[in-house]
Amino acid sequence: MNKLALVTTLGLTLVFAAGCANKAVVRYGDATAVETTDINFGSTDLQKVAAQMTDSLLLSPVVGTLTQNTRPVMFVERLKNKTSEHIDTESITDSISTKLLRSGKFRFVDMGRVEAAREQLNFQHDGGMVDPNTASQFGRQIGAQYMLYGNLSSIVKSNQDKSDVYYKFTLRLMDLESGLVEWADETEIRKTKAKESVGW
Repeated sequence: MNKLALVTTLGLTLVFAAGCANKAVVRYGDATAVETTDINFGSTDLQKVAAQMTDSLLLSPVVGTLTQNTRPVMFVERLKNKTSEHIDTESITDSISTKLLRSGKFRFVDMGRVEAAREQLNFQHDGGMVDPNTASQFGRQIGAQYMLYGNLSSIVKSNQDKSDVYYKFTLRLMDLESGLVEWADETEIRKTKAKESVGW
């Protein structure tokens, strides 16, 4: 009987210990720390691209002239993803537009929310629930003067021992009335992954 109790206790202890050993631990990390989990486009790349392109745009002499006495209205077109990866390009444009807005030099129209704004205007005018004296009027929205657009492309090469990914991010600012591109820049990222041989 003692043997059976001992074996049972030992078995339960091993199961409990194994369960504890596999317990997942969640921790907060530094959102700006370099992330090198794999070779694909990641958070570090997003932050680098957004910061470099925003700084380049804001420091451009042309943009300095455009924003000298006014805050031009801009809209940001969603970036074209020309890579073979699924990349959330909206996160890149969100970061860039937020940084530009914080600079105080630009104002934005959000084309992604036009339908929601139209629904709200219709509600204010047709619903009979909003005081007509306080309802926002149709045809009073400000049109964008400039469009910010671009694309992200990549070249991937690999063999048995090494993988290499080259990313190029291009951004342009167009004057919507004239069609002229007032500013353009690009930034590049190269990432490699190699098998490391372990010597004994």
